[in-house]
Amino acid sequence: MMQNKLNCILLVDDDEPTNFLHRRVIEKAECAERIDIAESGREALDYLCGLGRFADPASRCPRPDLVLLDINMPHMDGWEFMAEYRKLPPEQKAGLVIAMLTTSLNPDDERRARDSGVVDEFMIKPLTVKMMTALIARHWPQMA
Repeated sequence: MMQNKLNCILLVDDDEPTNFLHRRVIEKAECAERIDIAESGREALDYLCGLGRFADPASRCPRPDLVLLDINMPHMDGWEFMAEYRKLPPEQKAGLVIAMLTTSLNPDDERRARDSGVVDEFMIKPLTVKMMTALIARHWPQMA
């Protein structure tokens, strides 16, 4: 069990079973006070900007510490999300860690993600407690 926890983790994935599994892993790792879900890149941007169904502050965290981002989603995929995310004001992005969490084994996807200037981590699904613990240790060593 971690002594300190992240305030909030945002899962960005359109696959309900994957979100269920990843929520369970995060809960088992005991590393977050809150876990929210956006089912597309568009929803994730709305979440970060407090728009749409996330306009009510009670429906979301002030800002997540970590975003776990899938690549392949309808409406707006992970790449399109990153392109729009770059346009956000710096204060909306400060301290936010983005981990691309995908089934893609394509080395070009990993290279593109790492070269994006947005993605801090590139991880292959499914998320495990060990992966989550290592991610926390790298980005929030004071918590490990």
